[in-house]
Amino acid sequence: MTQLDEGDWQSVSTKLALARRITLLFALVPVLVVVCVLWWWEEVPDFVAPTVAVVAVVIGIWAWWIIGRRVRSFGYLERSEDLLVRSGILFQRLVIVPYGRMQLVDVTAGPLDRALGITSVQLHTAAATTDAVIPGLTPEIAAQVRDRLALAGESRNPGV
Repeated sequence: MTQLDEGDWQSVSTKLALARRITLLFALVPVLVVVCVLWWWEEVPDFVAPTVAVVAVVIGIWAWWIIGRRVRSFGYLERSEDLLVRSGILFQRLVIVPYGRMQLVDVTAGPLDRALGITSVQLHTAAATTDAVIPGLTPEIAAQVRDRLALAGESRNPGV
C-alpha cells in the first residue's frame, strides 16, 4: 500500500449523478422532439427518424450508465499537509493540493444543484493545473470542508 492509499477517502453525494442525468435528459429530449418532427415530415426518408431515435436512445442509455460510474469515481482525502482529489474512470486523475499553495476556496452551486441540495468546492492555486473541484457535496459538508481548508491554508501560508 502506498502513502496515497492511506486514509479514509470521502465520496460525493449520489445526488450528483441525479443532477447530471437530469442535464442529460435536457439534452436528449430536444433531439427526440426533432426526431418526431422528422417522422411526420414527408420529405425525409422513412428510415431517418427511427435511426436517429435509436442512436439517441442508445447514447442516452450509455451516458446514463457512465454518469453513475463517473460520480462514484470522485473522492477526496484531507491529509495533514495537503488535499487529494481523485476522479475518472478510464483516464484517472489525482490532484494533490498542498495547503500552503491554496489561494482561494470557493463554494458554488447552480440552480439544479441548489434544487437537489448539493454544492461544489473549488480550490484555486497559483498554478492552474493544481486547481481541484470536489463536486456533489451537501451544503453542510461543503461549508465544513471550505472552513477546514481555509484554516489549513492560512496556517501554512507564510503570507506576502
